[in-house]
Amino acid sequence: MGLVSGLSGWQLVGIALVLTHITIVAVTVFLHRSQAHGSVELGAIPFHFFRFWLWLTTAIVTIEWVAIHRKHHAKCETEEDPHSPQIKGLNSVLWGGLLLYRKEAQNQETLDKYGRGTPKDWLENNLYRKHPNIGIGVMLALNIVLFGWAGLAIWITQMLWIPFWAAGVINGVAHFWGYRNWNTPDQARNISPLGILIGGEELHNNHHAFASSARLSNKWYELDIGWFYIRLMEVLNLAKVKTVAPRLKVDTNKLTVDLDTMTAVLGNRLQVVSNFGRQVMKPVMRQELSTYNKADRTLLQRVLTGAAELDASAKARFHTLLDDSPVLQSVYDSQQQLHELWGRTTSNQQARLESVQQWVQDAEETGVQSLQTFAQKLRGYSMVA
Repeated sequence: MGLVSGLSGWQLVGIALVLTHITIVAVTVFLHRSQAHGSVELGAIPFHFFRFWLWLTTAIVTIEWVAIHRKHHAKCETEEDPHSPQIKGLNSVLWGGLLLYRKEAQNQETLDKYGRGTPKDWLENNLYRKHPNIGIGVMLALNIVLFGWAGLAIWITQMLWIPFWAAGVINGVAHFWGYRNWNTPDQARNISPLGILIGGEELHNNHHAFASSARLSNKWYELDIGWFYIRLMEVLNLAKVKTVAPRLKVDTNKLTVDLDTMTAVLGNRLQVVSNFGRQVMKPVMRQELSTYNKADRTLLQRVLTGAAELDASAKARFHTLLDDSPVLQSVYDSQQQLHELWGRTTSNQQARLESVQQWVQDAEETGVQSLQTFAQKLRGYSMVA
């Protein structure tokens, strides 16, 4: 019998879920958003609490977690990525994510290169990093003292929670399955629009699109509970948000491409390109590609969505196919010209404004309905925080 006796099975389950949720919050707010990406600055109270709690419940060493995560972003889905399901296989990451983490944590070069800026105070050097396993031992003892042998089951749940959900599900499933808001160069995906169970980390495609953002939600229907906790701490003067992903605002009544439009377009390439793909390229391909055979359709899809680089023969075939479809040709040309806008950012402000104005005018004159609609919306682009 523990000090807290008479609890039902469901009450014990609820306690386990609360404890593991605190750990999830510590990982997403402290390790991920604050330490790895510097998007939020934590006050002394949450800084020391989260670090202590992670020592008790995970044995995670801050510099190791941060360095491995930063390397993941720097080497995403390459042979050097510590935990890419595209390279190592989904099952290896989902079920063996902890082993991959432990292996990379032994790489001193990774820690030296990617672990800069993490805590190096007395507690870190003499307790948290030097004796990480003492913390989880203390947690085991506390659980048993409080809840008896049921505390052992709670402790086991705590020990498995982060290795499965963070090292396995986020690093594995979130690079393999889900929906994508943004055409990031990797395969990061949003597992669910409701970021509750894993503290908002479910919105992984959003994170890879805007890695330095303290807010992981981008769409109105997405919920990032980690962001809720950050905002609550900010209200209590326990945290300060450093960066958030910008959001595009569209004023459909606006008719003039002005400096606000130019700033929104040129400052948010990923959002503009993603919108073009979703609002222009997809409907046009759906309409036009039905007349091509499977091989040609696959070639066109891969190139028009930016998923392939062509050799000389494939490139020749691609342009031959475009000659057969004036609509695809117009959309492809507009897409290339859109990308060229960001290559002109070294010119003066007036020249950049004129280039955006010219693109909108040219797009509206193509006669392609989805492209015209996109260009008209582009006129109304502006930024909101």
